[in-house]
Amino acid sequence: MDCAQQRYLNMNISNSSSKTVIIGGITGGIGTALSGLLQSRGDTVTGYSRSGSIRCDATNHEDLDTYFKDCFANHEKIDAYVHSIGSIYLKAAHLTPATDWLEVQNQNLNSAFYALRAVLPGMIKQGGGRLLFFSSVAAQSGLANHEAIAAAKGGLEAMIRSAAASYAPRGIRINAIAPSLTDTPLSSAITSNPQARAFTEKMHPLGSINTAHEVASMAAWLLSDDASQVTGQVFVVDGGLSSIIPKPKA
Repeated sequence: MDCAQQRYLNMNISNSSSKTVIIGGITGGIGTALSGLLQSRGDTVTGYSRSGSIRCDATNHEDLDTYFKDCFANHEKIDAYVHSIGSIYLKAAHLTPATDWLEVQNQNLNSAFYALRAVLPGMIKQGGGRLLFFSSVAAQSGLANHEAIAAAKGGLEAMIRSAAASYAPRGIRINAIAPSLTDTPLSSAITSNPQARAFTEKMHPLGSINTAHEVASMAAWLLSDDASQVTGQVFVVDGGLSSIIPKPKA
């Protein structure tokens, strides 16, 4: 992101009216970064995780149904929900046990649908809202050993496009961000290994992997009033990985 883009983003964040935002996975790397950004612009932020002070299992639809009913009962309005929940799974298809496949789909696709289904009644009743999900660059690019996660995130992207069409007339915007590898606790097995990190960075034309703040900055813009005409879109944050070929070094 260049200086002009950063100034534009900062202007948007600081000028947005105060909102109430729920973040699923609020204690994760991106969830924590986004929570800080939103609070810095005056938003009220709450959320849940499996291990935080407010606990909810996003793979359990009954948990989510109860959680969102309570949220809408206790807040005058929920302006936005961010589903920052998922996993990393790198293994070739023929080496992937069926139990692992099901768990990847449960964490990355089922949880997203359960959250979508649970939050929509309240947003429909209040007359609108903003929903943001997280996909992966693996859903759009053929990356080796990403079969299970690519299938889950590909399904998520199809889901948000269909849902965006269904609920646009009700004033609900639905988008997704598809990052490449991001430096968070979730990816520490890769990012903490110097060789693995260096190899991954070389795959990115810009020469580095994402920071949580960079991904959260895109999310903050999508939740702002300046993105009021944006719905049904998947925004890639990947240092050029999926769209350009790195220039060979001399």
